[in-house]
Amino acid sequence: MADNTFDPITLDVLWQRLISIMDEVDQIVVRTTFSTILRESRDFACIMTNAHGASLCQSVLSTANFSAVYPRTAKILLERFPVETLQEGDVLATNDPWIGTGHLPDYILLRPVFWKGKVVACLGTVSHMSDVGGHPGEIEGYDVFSEGLCMPPFKLYEASKENKQAFDIIGANCRVPDLLLGDLRAMAGAATVGAERLKEFLVDYQMDDIELLSQTILSRSENLMRERIRGLADGIYEYGMDIDGYVETVHLHVTVEVRDDEVFVDYTCTSSLSKWGAINVPLNSTVASSMYPFKCALAPETPNNEGLFRPIHVSVPEDSILNAKRPAPVKARAKVTNNVNQVLFGALWPIFGEHAQASNGAIWPFVLAGDDDTHGYFLVDMLPHGGRGALPVMDGMVPAAYPNNSTITPCEVIETKAPIRFIKKELRPDSAGPGKYRGGLGQVIVFEHVGSGAIIFNLTPDRLTTLPVGLNGGQPGKIGEVYVNGERTYLFPPITIHPGDVVELHIAGGGGFGPVTQRSQERILHDLVMGYITPEAAIADYGMPENILSMAIDLKS
Repeated sequence: MADNTFDPITLDVLWQRLISIMDEVDQIVVRTTFSTILRESRDFACIMTNAHGASLCQSVLSTANFSAVYPRTAKILLERFPVETLQEGDVLATNDPWIGTGHLPDYILLRPVFWKGKVVACLGTVSHMSDVGGHPGEIEGYDVFSEGLCMPPFKLYEASKENKQAFDIIGANCRVPDLLLGDLRAMAGAATVGAERLKEFLVDYQMDDIELLSQTILSRSENLMRERIRGLADGIYEYGMDIDGYVETVHLHVTVEVRDDEVFVDYTCTSSLSKWGAINVPLNSTVASSMYPFKCALAPETPNNEGLFRPIHVSVPEDSILNAKRPAPVKARAKVTNNVNQVLFGALWPIFGEHAQASNGAIWPFVLAGDDDTHGYFLVDMLPHGGRGALPVMDGMVPAAYPNNSTITPCEVIETKAPIRFIKKELRPDSAGPGKYRGGLGQVIVFEHVGSGAIIFNLTPDRLTTLPVGLNGGQPGKIGEVYVNGERTYLFPPITIHPGDVVELHIAGGGGFGPVTQRSQERILHDLVMGYITPEAAIADYGMPENILSMAIDLKS
């Protein structure tokens, strides 16, 4: 393009085409990967950066935290391997928790895109791999060294050729090398297709590079975020909340200062490192998690990119669980980071308006692994969620991915790949927090081991001991419960289950928003007729008069 400026329409057309390239990369990942955690649960992100590692766009369904971490990692990779040393077909990679997303299962790949002899952009993927070795547990762990193989920045591919030594080392240090190596190849292949599409983009628009376009995207996005921050009331906002932790409760605390067009987030007074579980969080992951509420509340319509985050500054004390230092155990760090957005919404709901959200019922990822006569050696993942928290203008959603874009592996897929039969998967009545707007319902999942030998069941639950809190007078959701053969459990080392064993997951509901006395009678009756609340809850939680309740029960029957 001869013109060195972009009018709004042209900019949007160009930007949307970049996003469409990443959407194609995303679909290739889904079609070509092997593990359920990627193909079915979509626990990955596809991101484009400029030649300097600043993120410009992502696929629409990319996992939010991954997208915010990626530019931080990309810059480190490009420091270790400067662009002038790279060649066509190189793919850089790492799964170092302190360089990447905070735990070893997440591999970050970066492919430079060459055009007319120089690097003009980078295409990357972040993907949660099915297994990276280490001890078989998820929550319990002594240090990061026991959690699996850590690969510092390296070349996974060099000039389009596999780094055989790297593949051999990675494959020799995991339980399912076919899944892990196959997924790495698929992610790299998807980025290769994306690179070709970007070159087609450059030809179509007669560009030598995307430098001007990237600076326009970043600067306009930053200016928009600063404008939205200036629209908030200056001040200091503070909030604290308890979350489960592991064995011991963890306290999250935040002080947010809004000052002109910048925001300063400080996690002083948050609990120190956990001595009991692998729930400690490297700084990268905390920073990424902190961006989520601001993006959702202040710029929901703007495609995600690094410029949006520049006015937001995060500080965390050195000894905090949110600033874990090597070699702290971090494998289950999401148990903490998935609550970071909630403590921020707790502080900022008075100025975030309709975009604030009460606490949710959490995500309960679980893994089943074993060696069965029918299935051979298997390893499958499932990512079920609890109810979403209520908003100031609407009820919380029923179980849906939050705060990420993962999807739940269908029961039928799990049943074809592991000796499991699902008995029940249904909404959990009375689990939602009452309020003017109630929280979303949690769910109940029950399955039975129907195989021939013992298998390992790993679960990372949340909200078993602390309530999903409401906001502005809204009531908390009901906590979660886990039963193995009818016995309730609170500890989650790798659990061996045998043929005939039954596992029950009662996942928490979301918190409510606003005083319950302000909920309309019509909404209460609707929830009763739909089975979201029981008659007992209609009386106890909402004060429903018994004569009206009787009429509603007659209508339902």
